[in-house]
Amino acid sequence: MFLEINPLVLPDIGLVFWNTVAFVGLLVVLRKFAWKPILKAISDREQGIADSLAKADKMKADITAMQNENETLLVKAREERATLIKDAKEASEKMVAEAKDKAKSEYERIIADAQLAITQQKNAALTEVKNQVGALVVEVAEKVLRKELSNKADQESYIQKLADGVKLN
Repeated sequence: MFLEINPLVLPDIGLVFWNTVAFVGLLVVLRKFAWKPILKAISDREQGIADSLAKADKMKADITAMQNENETLLVKAREERATLIKDAKEASEKMVAEAKDKAKSEYERIIADAQLAITQQKNAALTEVKNQVGALVVEVAEKVLRKELSNKADQESYIQKLADGVKLN
């Protein structure tokens, strides 16, 4: 049961020799001229891939840092906005309170001025009435003294008549 090998399938020793010589020659030529450039190209490619990966990692880290910074800035901006809104609200409340206080003090001042003016006008009117009454008394006394009535009843009736005739405005 040995397998029989067909002689057409077996290579001839000369063919094997020349193929080996051609292969070794090709290896020498490739090693001398192509091996270094191929290894350099592979090395350059590996270095480029490593640099690209490093750049990608750096960019990823930068993006993460920027996102963190943006989040921090966003939180800070929200806090500042809340502070500004709070300050504006406090300022508006303070302005309203000041306006109310000012209006109240102005109201009280106007009331005080009005009361003072009323008091002054009242006093002026009383003074004027007193002056008129005094003038009338003097006038009545003058008329009474001029008439020189001997009878007390006549004097009192005359005074009553003069008092009735006087109109107070």
